[in-house]
Amino acid sequence: MSDAGLTHGGFYRHFSGKDELYAAAVRQFLCKKAPAAWQKRASRAVTKSHAQRIVDAYFSRGHFADHDGCCPLLGTASDVERRGEMVKAAYQEVVEQMVKVFEDNLACPQPHERALAIVALCVGGMVLARNVSDAGLADEFRRSAYAEALRAAGWN
Repeated sequence: MSDAGLTHGGFYRHFSGKDELYAAAVRQFLCKKAPAAWQKRASRAVTKSHAQRIVDAYFSRGHFADHDGCCPLLGTASDVERRGEMVKAAYQEVVEQMVKVFEDNLACPQPHERALAIVALCVGGMVLARNVSDAGLADEFRRSAYAEALRAAGWN
């Protein structure tokens, strides 16, 4: 806040309450001008679809380790459940955007259902991986969910 030239009071005055602030923080992920390090495209020729590159990045070691710039679906899930409708709506916007990206990039029967499954695998797999203390088990969750997401999309 000091870098922005604001006091705590000056900052919080921009929001009607904690839920509005929290919702704005969750939505900010959709509006990033520059991607986080784990979201940056590899420099080699693009042979994968945008959706497949998202899945690759989502399950990457970089995303797993990036607790500050990670997708808000990972770090905020338990908090969102206890917040009000404004926060849940913001969380849902991020989920719906992710579903839409996959749905628009899948050439298979029932793309909506497959997109829902891929999002569930991405978020669920990474939440589990990040919240177990055994690093080996964390890697197993990450690799297994990644493989299933690729299979569900028909990219294997």
